Amino acid sequence: MSLDKMTATDQVSAATKYNTTPSDQMAINGYYHAVCYGADGQIKWEAPIENLVTTVGQNLTLDTILGNSAAGAVVMGLKGTGTAIAADTQASHASWNEVGGTNAPAYSGNRPTPSFSAASAGSKTTSSAVSFSITSTGTVAGCFINIGGSATKDSTTGTLFSAGDFSSSKAVVNGDTIAVSYTLTLT
Repeated sequence: MSLDKMTATDQVSAATKYNTTPSDQMAINGYYHAVCYGADGQIKWEAPIENLVTTVGQNLTLDTILGNSAAGAVVMGLKGTGTAIAADTQASHASWNEVGGTNAPAYSGNRPTPSFSAASAGSKTTSSAVSFSITSTGTVAGCFINIGGSATKDSTTGTLFSAGDFSSSKAVVNGDTIAVSYTLTLT
């Protein structure tokens, strides 16, 4: 910078610290995007979710990445009404129930296994949407991801990695399909 370009309002400052401990911060941000299709194939509704990553999900991430361990299979499920909290686990999430098995609405098959594209720019995304074929009437409030547990609906094994709610609960009927994509970003 040359002196002839400075004005009376320009300021320059610098600071130096010595003998400090380096400090990095990282956040895990997940995002679900669900689309419900009617039996006629038309979109009935779409709902984005900024999700909560649970404490055990954060711990699993750290243990897997830094602990050199295999996390296990990843499955996705649908949740009923009630708010997920950071202390929730797959075995204990008292404020909400999983839907699809014991709790309506039902969907065909087990909890689906999402496929993910390779991580890029600190983000990992499902390579295609996970599909839930609804077989009864009911209300869906959100989605969750379980790592290392069973694909069987209502199973309490594995780690509840993340859970989130739509902006409002969504009514579904037999013949609807919910397509859910997921993105995880480390910042």
